[in-house]
Amino acid sequence: MTSSPTPAPDSTTWIATQPRNRRRRGPLARFIRKPLGVAAAVLLLLGVVASFAPSLLTSIDPQAADFANVLSGPTAAHWLGTDSLGRDILSRIIYGTGPALLGVLIAVGVAALVAIPAGLAAAMFRPVDAVVTRLNDLVMSIPGIIVLLMVLALSGSMNWAMVAVGLLTAPGLVRVVRSSAATVTEEPYIAAARVFGVGKWKIAFRHVLPRIAGPILVNVSLIAANALVTAAGLNFLGLGLTPPTPSWGGLVADGAAVMNQQPWTLVPSGGVIAITVIAFVLLGDAIRDVTAEGWTAGRSKGASITRATTVPATSSDDAVIESADALLRVRDLSIAFPDADGSARSVVQSVSFDIGAGEAVGIVGESGCGKTITGLGVLGMLPGGARVVSGSIQLDGVELLELSPRERAAVRGKTIAFVSQEPMTALDPLFTVGYQISQAVRVHTGASRKRAAARTLELLEQVRIVDPKRVARSYPHEISGGMAQRVSIAIALAGAPRLLIADEPTTALDVTVQAEIVALLRTLQEETGLAVMLISHDLGVVSALCERAVVMYAGQAVERAPVGELMSTPLHPYSAGLLSANPHFATPGSRLQTIPGSVPPPDKWPVSCHFADRCALATEACRVGPIPLVAVAPGRASRCVRVDALQTEGVAR
Repeated sequence: MTSSPTPAPDSTTWIATQPRNRRRRGPLARFIRKPLGVAAAVLLLLGVVASFAPSLLTSIDPQAADFANVLSGPTAAHWLGTDSLGRDILSRIIYGTGPALLGVLIAVGVAALVAIPAGLAAAMFRPVDAVVTRLNDLVMSIPGIIVLLMVLALSGSMNWAMVAVGLLTAPGLVRVVRSSAATVTEEPYIAAARVFGVGKWKIAFRHVLPRIAGPILVNVSLIAANALVTAAGLNFLGLGLTPPTPSWGGLVADGAAVMNQQPWTLVPSGGVIAITVIAFVLLGDAIRDVTAEGWTAGRSKGASITRATTVPATSSDDAVIESADALLRVRDLSIAFPDADGSARSVVQSVSFDIGAGEAVGIVGESGCGKTITGLGVLGMLPGGARVVSGSIQLDGVELLELSPRERAAVRGKTIAFVSQEPMTALDPLFTVGYQISQAVRVHTGASRKRAAARTLELLEQVRIVDPKRVARSYPHEISGGMAQRVSIAIALAGAPRLLIADEPTTALDVTVQAEIVALLRTLQEETGLAVMLISHDLGVVSALCERAVVMYAGQAVERAPVGELMSTPLHPYSAGLLSANPHFATPGSRLQTIPGSVPPPDKWPVSCHFADRCALATEACRVGPIPLVAVAPGRASRCVRVDALQTEGVAR
């Protein structure tokens, strides 16, 4: 293994935590700063009190008649006046609050219980989506008023009518939940949670639902307002609650009957309905704002598993170096995306390599060469539409491509772990660092809450974080990028994996922190025997950690070699170009070399050498037909027709 020209700190180097930001306000403190929301909450709280203990708010019997003051306006004895029978309007409003709010609670509860799980299921499970969408459309096509009249005719119960209201309004909420959840499921931290082995339903309720609480609350408040108006309308028609039982709709009906004699009677009855509707909407908006502020205050795409067509693990690639103790054995792996015309567009072509237990192997190349897609193929987390069209992926002798999606998910996190290049996006902003690590521990080990908390601190210490208790209590926005990457590594280690796939783990970090992360990975490898598949565009990073490297270009492996030999004598022009373009290997005072052009998109890949158009050494022979990857020396292979000349003459860099 060759050392990187950039000095790495000692593997036991510890880093200091950055000062914590000012303590974040709690939900109640944020809510109190919403005056309209507070006013709405106070009003609805009075309604709750009126529902359970109306006698606390009035001493007047709602059925008591004062025939001396029929249809009176507001007086000292009757603050809101009286109706056509001399009954106190305020008392009847207070006693009618309970049935009104109970109906709203039933409708909202039914709508939420049906819509939230259905919407989440539609967003998380593709086969369920089609069923939920069609049922949704069917329910929305049913005329609601006819259903309500039928329910009331059959049951005579207002409560059953409100159950029907909840079912009829659920489809609108299903659409909101589904669309909002579908957006959140594209977030990298959701994909990371799946990689860590968290189940889909736990992801839905723990990670997705809190993020979409805002639009759900707003729509629930609208459902509550709609339910209140619907109940009042039915009571106005004399359905459900019938006189002399106090109801808000019944009060409006009484007022309408005597509108010509005393218009005032419509004001309190209609006003209480209007004010309560407004209170529901204002409260929903306020809570929505509070939840949104909760996760945005400190903040500075859906994976799918696709079963593949497998082929026997006998490779047509004669350059594969068989390893008897290989932990991961990839043979002729080909991955494709669907094209607009329905055909398959290849993005990885017949890639083969081995990774031994405790070994670090680098996958190197520019963006667009297929490195990450290869890693995701091994992981079983290909982006939507992509699929393995041929090849074999064996992990410790088990063919991964023959496993069911559930079996494949069980491998992730426990046997294979993943670390992404954007640690901040891999962490859920709603939960503390400690919670996210302990969740991974509990998922993979079944540990108790107490044991998982202790293991969390052990993992934070293992990744060399000072003051692990403080960091465990921190939210992702309260830690630095380098520390966030250490946390991601700690989560990856929660299931004691045997193979770690690290996708550009240092790209988003500054040079000093890059060296610290590389040193940490090297230390973890030595301490735990962890095998590492390092995906990187930087040969300097690869040389600091890996024993062997696979150079990829435009979907193909173009060279395989021990890292030291690759650095000293590259046997493919592209490998030489990567070395020449790396500032770490440049001669001071000399002009930094570049590779002309860029990696062509998959639809522009030729049948012959993919690098020929950018290669200064290309001849006509390079453009005749496919170029095989051939063994050129013990442990070395190259995909170049001029490999013999390259071995004897070298490559000018």
